[in-house]
Amino acid sequence: MSSQKGTASRNRGQKYQNATAFKNDKHGASPQVKKANAKVHDGVCQRCKDILEWKVKYNKYKSLTQPRKCVKCLQKTVKDAYYIMCRPCALQLQLCAKCGKNEEVVISLDKKEEEEEVEEEEPKGSRRRKKRDAHHTDEEDELDDLDDFGDMDSDCDSEETEK
Repeated sequence: MSSQKGTASRNRGQKYQNATAFKNDKHGASPQVKKANAKVHDGVCQRCKDILEWKVKYNKYKSLTQPRKCVKCLQKTVKDAYYIMCRPCALQLQLCAKCGKNEEVVISLDKKEEEEEVEEEEPKGSRRRKKRDAHHTDEEDELDDLDDFGDMDSDCDSEETEK
């Protein structure tokens, strides 16, 4: 029995095993679930990152409707759910934005900001060119180089020799 006095551990394993894993978007994903699945948890330590990923995985993650107050600067600048510090404060103090401890940050906030700046600097037309160039193959280059009229000339030459 689990309520038996003096016994801290069970003697047997789990009675019922799940046949399939839980899927938070099994019956069609709502916009909130899609947003939670796409969210990148940056500026947090490994433990907090695991906690947030668990919440997303098992549909327990609830996003913020309004910004929260930062515990350091006391401004309403915290836009991520379960975080206690805003991005600038966490970056400046090198603390985990969720628990506030001086732990090693897994995904740094400044790396994400640098990536966003690079995307903003790149013009929209160059993305299209990159996609087009990626689909454009060497065979198409060879076909473009061939002269369509060159084949017709060789046909005309063969007709003349037959006459």
